[in-house]
Amino acid sequence: QVQLVESGGGLVQAGGSLTLSCAASGRTFSNYALAWFRQAPGKEREFVAGISWNDYRTHYADSVKGRFTIFRDNTKNTVYLGMNGLKPEDTAHYYCAADAYGDGNKWMKYDYWGQGTQVTVSS
Repeated sequence: QVQLVESGGGLVQAGGSLTLSCAASGRTFSNYALAWFRQAPGKEREFVAGISWNDYRTHYADSVKGRFTIFRDNTKNTVYLGMNGLKPEDTAHYYCAADAYGDGNKWMKYDYWGQGTQVTVSS
């Protein structure tokens, strides 16, 4: 079992930046691929970014490429999502997810999920 706790969300103006954090506990963090998803009101949950468990390969949704960066710190059991150039359409609840020995891409079945953190971007 893996427990995931997100933090770092908030209200920011368009063009601003935020860094989300997801702290994990319960199992060997370095064995897990990690990803960020988001869900806006009335919309389906969508993949944002992911990072593999071993070679730190990253994947991004087209809508965030060049603006968002996913990175992990295995010494702190934490994965981060750096978000720059935020747009109102980035407003959503952001979730962290984990899967053992995965690639971190959007097609994976992620077994563990956090409760999420809200990001609101004002225009």
